[in-house]
Amino acid sequence: MSGGVVGEGVVSQGVVTEGVVSRGVVSGSLAPAARALCDAMAAAFPGPGDVTALRAAAAGGRSAGPEVASVRDAEASGVPVRVYDPAPGGAGRPLVVFFHGGGWVMCGLGTHDATCRSLAAGSGAVVVSADYRLAPEHPWPAAPDDALTVLLWARAQAVALGCDPGRVVVAGDSSGGNLAAVTALRAPELVAGQLLVYPPLDAAMTATATATATATATAASSTAAYGEGHFHTAAHMAWYWEQYGGDPAHPYVSPLRAPDLSGLPRTLLVLADCDLLRDEGLAYARRLGAAGVDCAVHLYPGVFHGFLGLPLPAGRAALTAAAAWLRAAE
Repeated sequence: MSGGVVGEGVVSQGVVTEGVVSRGVVSGSLAPAARALCDAMAAAFPGPGDVTALRAAAAGGRSAGPEVASVRDAEASGVPVRVYDPAPGGAGRPLVVFFHGGGWVMCGLGTHDATCRSLAAGSGAVVVSADYRLAPEHPWPAAPDDALTVLLWARAQAVALGCDPGRVVVAGDSSGGNLAAVTALRAPELVAGQLLVYPPLDAAMTATATATATATATAASSTAAYGEGHFHTAAHMAWYWEQYGGDPAHPYVSPLRAPDLSGLPRTLLVLADCDLLRDEGLAYARRLGAAGVDCAVHLYPGVFHGFLGLPLPAGRAALTAAAAWLRAAE
């Protein structure tokens, strides 16, 4: 696993050091600005159980992203998509297929418009954002099937979009990161990279920082440490998994349980230290590294799940670093 330095956390040869995470022991806490924002967001966000209320809450209060030269809606073999082209007329560029987060039950093209704009503007890549079907109306495997459909469409349209079919990257945040990981598992020969932002990777929610897919959670796990009081709660995550459906042991539900990760493409995992899903991401990164995959981890101290693009220094830094990583896709 390739090394990377973010904030106070150093990732080197699969070991996270310097007081952030060591041998699965949690030591992080939210920065003051992150704590204030986290508390304000949590106060306005419904608890699990009411799909309508959650969707309404997720749809509001989004900031505008940067200007992108061309933004248009299209259809990818029946799946609605939004295409962001920062420089129409280009050729040979990276092509990013993006899957939004939202627990597989909420959010869509509009909620993640600013994120996609930032990635396109910062990387020079064309970004295709997928409006996949949502649970509980459309449980697993509807979302991963839509994700694969969009990837196949994007690959077929790559040259027409001014992109290189050999530079296609799947990307996503939270549940969209799960879909990106699953899509890469299903079609590793079609993707040159995967950008996974704080993804849920194990429906059993049992991973620890040093775990394999079959490990048992301990009191030191990020789920135990950050399952309450850090916006995204363990109760929410368990409810999202329940709505999503599928067999928790199936690798296309829980990528961390895939028996073989060799052959997967270059990977960047972007994680929040104060996030119940942190250890799942670290466990996946370690398995990828052990399988010989070129894998980097950007672990951001002092922030919580959902920080990407939020008005926090780490949110802006993570977008900039992810865009730089995308530029290097080949």
